Amino acid sequence: MTMDEKSPLTVGVLVNPFAGIGGAVGLKGSDGAETRAEALRRGARPMAVERMTRALQALGPAARPLRWLTWGGDMGEHSCRDAGLQAEIVGQSPPASEAEHSREAAAALVTAGVDLLLFAGGDGTARDLVDAVGQRIPVLGVPAGCKMHSAVYAVNPEAAGHLLADMRDGGLVALREAEVRDIDEEAFRHGEVRARYYGSLMVPEEGRYLQQVKCGGREVEDLVVTEIAAWIIDTLEDDVYYLVGSGSTLAVVMEQLGLPNTLLGVDIIRNGEIVAADVGAEAILECIGEAPARALLTVIGGQGHLFGRGNQQFSPAVIRRLGKDRVQILASRGKLATLEGRPLLVDTGDAELDQELCGLWPVTSGYEDTLLYRVALDAGEK
Repeated sequence: MTMDEKSPLTVGVLVNPFAGIGGAVGLKGSDGAETRAEALRRGARPMAVERMTRALQALGPAARPLRWLTWGGDMGEHSCRDAGLQAEIVGQSPPASEAEHSREAAAALVTAGVDLLLFAGGDGTARDLVDAVGQRIPVLGVPAGCKMHSAVYAVNPEAAGHLLADMRDGGLVALREAEVRDIDEEAFRHGEVRARYYGSLMVPEEGRYLQQVKCGGREVEDLVVTEIAAWIIDTLEDDVYYLVGSGSTLAVVMEQLGLPNTLLGVDIIRNGEIVAADVGAEAILECIGEAPARALLTVIGGQGHLFGRGNQQFSPAVIRRLGKDRVQILASRGKLATLEGRPLLVDTGDAELDQELCGLWPVTSGYEDTLLYRVALDAGEK
């Protein structure tokens, strides 16, 4: 997939403004007007417009020769404007967009002649594009949701811009069919993952920049996870707040402590007791104050994300409050092997913080077993 100066690439820009709004406040999604209203009531700040702006800014000079089409207001126009791009407005967004508006805008942009549709959203938005666009044109997702199990997203906003820049500069970028997963948000909020194949979209293929589909299989060596949990419990410090992240590995830690666990949320424990359950970013900061605190996290099997996928409760403010040396990663060697040598990834929503988090991190992979593993911004970094 290449382009030349005589036939510049026409890129459609589409934003789901409310994508991911419930993540940092512990709602684990953004589907539905009631959920969005509750997220705003809890102090959530929409991030999708800003994340699309970051992707567009990452193009740099490569953006100038491209032709840009977008939708009005927060559904694309504002991101283009903030990135300094002159974009043609194909249609206007309503005051509060719903799924049908994303589908309508996507279909209109395709009809207007875009060669590629760059969109910001989560799995729900990807599902809408399957319905509205199918495999008629390539699409590329800027990650902005809470649940991004689908394989249509760049690993972070800047990676989306860099991939487009490669295409603009004549790089040979192949196309592949990528899986879109459909997640039941209501079940997700109750600690149950119900994911199914929904459809496929065509995406530009570049392994450094695209995330993998989430690997949801349970590891065969359950004993390894049990040993990790035993080591963590043996090394817990008195009078320290522990922020226990989501995932089955952390669930085993809580089980061995004899404590209830929010499988897909963040719990806070101290001195062997639950202090707060299923908390959002602001509640975390209020709870721990200036007291000693640590985070216990695992990674998403197959994808390798450490921050930014399903754990937005660990906001940039929370991560900075803790400090890198107070974040402990738990992952068996088998789980890390599913990454096939790719690094762990960070996508916190703060580009400067993401850069600071890169490097070698200790990973607890068994009882008294620690190894070093690389954290990077994209899968191609050395």
